[in-house]
Amino acid sequence: MSTPRSNTLGRTIRTARIAAGLTLRGLAELIKRAPSYLNDIEHDRRVPSEEVLLDLCRELGLDVNELMGKAGRVGQDVEDYLRSEPSAALLFRTVSAAALNAKQLAELQRQVEELRHRRPPKQT
Repeated sequence: MSTPRSNTLGRTIRTARIAAGLTLRGLAELIKRAPSYLNDIEHDRRVPSEEVLLDLCRELGLDVNELMGKAGRVGQDVEDYLRSEPSAALLFRTVSAAALNAKQLAELQRQVEELRHRRPPKQT
């Protein structure tokens, strides 16, 4: 099933750019990238790097996690964690194989937050 056009990475960035009153060229200057590159991103012809996504979030006030998700990226910090904790990578693969729906994922996220709050503070 394909993602509706309104939910794509490019559409999200374009909508936020217009809402911020920025032209394509103006935003491209702010993030120090070529307008043609940004145009390709807005039309979902390119997936930007994590660095570019972070710049776009900063300039447009977008949620980093949402934009990274729409780009299909997890981020370097998550990649590092998955390498250091093989059981986390197994959990991720298990969730992926289960093809959980949005409601199930929200419940899993709630459970993770609950576990995080119950965890004793790190010793320094």
